Amino acid sequence: MNKILSQWDEMGDSHVGSSKETPMRVGAFEMDDQLKIELIAKHFKEIMHVLGLDLTDDSLKGTPMRVAKMYINEHFKGLDPKNKPQPTLFENSYDYTEMLVEKDITFYSTCEHHFVPIFGRAHLAYFSNGNVIGLSKLNRIVDYYSKRPQVQERLTIQIAEELKEVLQTQDVAVIMDAKHMCVASRGIKDTSSSTVTSSFHGRFNDPEVRSELLKYITSTPQ
Repeated sequence: MNKILSQWDEMGDSHVGSSKETPMRVGAFEMDDQLKIELIAKHFKEIMHVLGLDLTDDSLKGTPMRVAKMYINEHFKGLDPKNKPQPTLFENSYDYTEMLVEKDITFYSTCEHHFVPIFGRAHLAYFSNGNVIGLSKLNRIVDYYSKRPQVQERLTIQIAEELKEVLQTQDVAVIMDAKHMCVASRGIKDTSSSTVTSSFHGRFNDPEVRSELLKYITSTPQ
C-alpha cells in the first residue's frame, strides 16, 4: 500500500496526466448543482474543523458555503457539459486567407494533483476553412476547458481538439504559457519558471508557418 501511495505522490509531483479526457466518474451529472453545493459545504466544513479552525468565528462561518459555490459556479464549471459554449460561426465573406491569431488570452485553471491555481496566457491560431469564429468565443472555449481540475498538456490538447471540431479544419494551433502554484508555493518553490505547451495541426506543422505564428505571438504592439 505504501508503494502505491508513493507512486501516486510521485505522479502528482511530476504533474503527469493519465489521459486526454478529463477523468470523470459514471453518473457525474445525475446530482443537481444545489445538492453538490450543499454536500461540498458540509465536507469542507469538516476539513476546516480537522485543521482546527473555529467555525463559530464571524470571518470563517460562511467559508464552507462560499467555497462550495465557488467550486460549482466558477472554478469547476467546465466539468459540466451544460456550460459548454456554443460558438457562433460566420461566413468568411472577406475571403481572408491568412492566419488568424488571438493571443494573450488570460486563463485560470486548477492543478488536479494539488488543487492549487494554474494561470497564464493562451495563444490560438487558425486558417479559415470558409468560416470564422467570433473572437470572444475563442476566449470562452479557453475558459471552459480551463475551469476544471487540469494538467496543462491535457488542457492544451482539449482546446485544440475543440477548435478543430468547431471550425471543421485541421489548421489550428494552441500555445499555452502558464505558472503553476504547486511549483511556486510548495515543493521546489520556484517562482520564476513557467511551463509552455503547444498543439500544432495541419498547416501549422510547416516550419515556415509555425515561425510566422511565433513571430506574431512575440511581437509588441507599436
